[in-house]
Amino acid sequence: MRNRFQTDSTRPHLLRRVFSSIAVTGCGIALLLAGTNSVLATSSKSQAESLKNAILRSAVSCYAFEGAYPESLSYLKEHYGVTWNENKYVVDYEIIGANLMPSVTVIPLN
Repeated sequence: MRNRFQTDSTRPHLLRRVFSSIAVTGCGIALLLAGTNSVLATSSKSQAESLKNAILRSAVSCYAFEGAYPESLSYLKEHYGVTWNENKYVVDYEIIGANLMPSVTVIPLN
């Protein structure tokens, strides 16, 4: 027979196990989220760099075919098929001269 004033010794161990499981799971989720954010940031930077390279390649193609760099991004869009998500990136295209390569800056919007 059990004494009603005797404490149950298994209950603190059970609570300790539950709290340690919750803590380990929480740490795992935090590490997963941190890794995901890091991958997304790296991916966004590499996409911006790829867009910049695509615009510059199109400008060089225009120079090779027509003898001058395009005067605007709209010309590249119309004649060379350059497209991008304008809600995701801002592109600055500065023409320096007809025979000098333009300056291209791509800024991701986050």
